[in-house]
Amino acid sequence: MKKNLLVAQSGGPTAVINGSLSGLIREAMCHPEVIGAVYGAVNGIEGILQDRIIRVDDQFASAADFELLCHTPSSALGSCRFKMPSPESGAAEYARLLEIFRKYEIGFFAYIGGNDSMDTANKIANYCYEHGEEVRVVGVPKTIDNDLPVTDHCPGFGSAAKYIATTLMEISADSAVYPLKSVTVVEIMGRNAGWLTAASGLSRALGGSYGPQLIYLPEAAFDVDRFLDDVRGALEKEDSVVIAVSEGVRLADGSYVAESMQSGQVDAFGHKYLAGVGKYLERLIADRIGCKVRSIELSVLQRAASHLQSGTDLAEAIRTGETAVQFLIAGKTRVMVALRRISNEPYRIGYEAVPLEAVANVEHKIPREWINEAGNGVREELVRYLAPLIQGETAVPMKDGVPVHFAFDKTPIEG
Repeated sequence: MKKNLLVAQSGGPTAVINGSLSGLIREAMCHPEVIGAVYGAVNGIEGILQDRIIRVDDQFASAADFELLCHTPSSALGSCRFKMPSPESGAAEYARLLEIFRKYEIGFFAYIGGNDSMDTANKIANYCYEHGEEVRVVGVPKTIDNDLPVTDHCPGFGSAAKYIATTLMEISADSAVYPLKSVTVVEIMGRNAGWLTAASGLSRALGGSYGPQLIYLPEAAFDVDRFLDDVRGALEKEDSVVIAVSEGVRLADGSYVAESMQSGQVDAFGHKYLAGVGKYLERLIADRIGCKVRSIELSVLQRAASHLQSGTDLAEAIRTGETAVQFLIAGKTRVMVALRRISNEPYRIGYEAVPLEAVANVEHKIPREWINEAGNGVREELVRYLAPLIQGETAVPMKDGVPVHFAFDKTPIEG
């Protein structure tokens, strides 16, 4: 007997997360002999627990709507930062979850998200399996941070990397127009993994005229005095110096460089809220070097810039959603869709199922040998890894000069 499919999104948004959603819904609709209705949970696991379930497969009037969803940034179903407790401490939540699954006759569940979302999917998958519930669960990777293990990279990262490479190129060009000594510090997201910040150097590394001269990542210990020497040395060579720095850069003792400026507050998963390293370094340069200096925090701008979608990233996001459905139909559960790099030249990717257990609560960081010895730049190996992920452009639907987005009717099903 066929069962229904439920899909939800969680964690931070990306420019292509809805590409995975579009591919997943469209593929599910191609298998009516196995999958009945396709439902969406509004605001992730929280939406499931609160019975905010909507029908999504009947909200597409044509193939053009699926295409429009692919070019719509952020999470079309909404997101959440809810930490699913263990079955031992959260018996009520798991009982409620099963109640909702049974109410909507859910036999397939796909969770699109990053590290913490894969932990949630793993807990739900194990609980269903251990309690004999016939609900297959698959995780669909999504994160701009690119810090999920096992998979070569994550959908969402390539577009964010493209945005950062382009933005740093433009900032560098802007900063270079005046004949005076100046420093621009650009703070980029990345708590423990520096993939996004590393992408800032792609333009210069690939032969461009502009881009940051100095790049600092969490994987290499940060030293304040050495940093100041780096800046002085760069200023001797060029009037304008641009610095890319991860928000999570740390000193040798493991403390965040700008920890004194941060609130110390944590989110539901125990992660500290980070911000302020750019401003901290701006003040440090002003006090110790004395040249003109400014800091720029890209903040959420780098997460959902659909106008700079990577064509490669979008195609892979769609394929990842499609593959998730194919895995579910094939009987797979307690797995995540992983991307495996087959070759760089030509760039080719394969898709495989990996155990959620191997992904949950594990971070994928940049190998230290891919960072230069001084800890202020990236090596060729990292450039070769990153370069294919930002390739290709997409045609963003426009009207009256601005992008057009898809929106679901999020009115919950009654009863």
